[in-house]
Amino acid sequence: MATLELRNVNKTYGNGQADTLKNIELAIDSGEFLILVGPSGCGKSTLMNCIAGLEDISGGAILVDGQDISGMSPKDRDIAMVFQSYALYPTMSVRENIAFGLKIRKLPQAEIDAEVARVAKLLQIEHLLERKPAQMSGGQQQRVAMGRALARRPKIYLFDEPLSNLDAKLRVEMRTEIKLMHQRLKTTTVYVTHDQIEAMTLGDKVAVMKDGIIQQFGTPREIYNDPANLFVAGFMGSPPMNFIPLRLQRREGRLFGLLDSADGHCELPLGEVEEGLEGREVILGVRPEQVLVGAGSGALPGIRAEVQVLEPTGPDTLAFVEINQAKVCVRLAPDAAPRAGDSLELQFAPDKVLLFDAQSGERLGALGKARSPERLARVAQLKGR
Repeated sequence: MATLELRNVNKTYGNGQADTLKNIELAIDSGEFLILVGPSGCGKSTLMNCIAGLEDISGGAILVDGQDISGMSPKDRDIAMVFQSYALYPTMSVRENIAFGLKIRKLPQAEIDAEVARVAKLLQIEHLLERKPAQMSGGQQQRVAMGRALARRPKIYLFDEPLSNLDAKLRVEMRTEIKLMHQRLKTTTVYVTHDQIEAMTLGDKVAVMKDGIIQQFGTPREIYNDPANLFVAGFMGSPPMNFIPLRLQRREGRLFGLLDSADGHCELPLGEVEEGLEGREVILGVRPEQVLVGAGSGALPGIRAEVQVLEPTGPDTLAFVEINQAKVCVRLAPDAAPRAGDSLELQFAPDKVLLFDAQSGERLGALGKARSPERLARVAQLKGR
């Protein structure tokens, strides 16, 4: 096991004209599972290649157990990588594929045999040891690719979108196996994915990336419940967070956001942003499961909206309505689902609603929650525009 720290890591291509990675700062403890998640082209695979030594960094430092490995060749970093394409040797058996790296290191044959047996048992592929890659399914080949990495017993494992070539059912099964494997081995792991479900279910820590910049770094729960900006809020979560445009208005000393309802207008009290933001356009964010249906506690007024589309998913039903010309998703229990055309009275849980600046996308605050000094400083900055 090993700690991993990235200090102000930059990667530039084309004589400084294209910045792929910009001032990456990350640190994980020994044995932690780090997820790098983001859309295609955000730089997450490039960052993993830099950690592995397959790409040179343009600035900063990569430290393992406090030692700077930035200038080391890949073979000297004691890091094992599982590629998206499996990268198995087609002419070798499973046994030979797993043992290949150990033979390169010139370990005794008895030690190699014992390690292959250990890994095969761990991944439940003992019955596949004499097969060639072409004789196996995609899931079996992925297990072999993982086995080849596990056999090295490195300080750090790197997984580059290892499940993207599998079907949906097998992805779920392999996701569980990877998590169980990490719980048994407790080896520091970095895992790249564009799938936010994998990020939420696998990671101890998650780094959300966009355009070569880390937008937010924290636990899955922190990122889901307390997103730093509109991008993180919309990217993490399935279905994604609802975004409803609001204009802030002051009346009788209080600030309100105006919502269009099926039976007129509804004024949403916004006491957390009372100073200096009236007249601004903001975005109200609320997750589908946090939209309450029916008469609530009265802390916030009810909003009537007509159901436009229903999407049954089995364990729940997604109802789509329109508020302030924005499509809003509501997660409902299957036995409580209405029909298309029905009118629902909706209420937003006051401790779950988030507010974002419409121009910058930055978080402003949450109804019913005290704002941190950082949030207050951000509000002060926005007031000065």
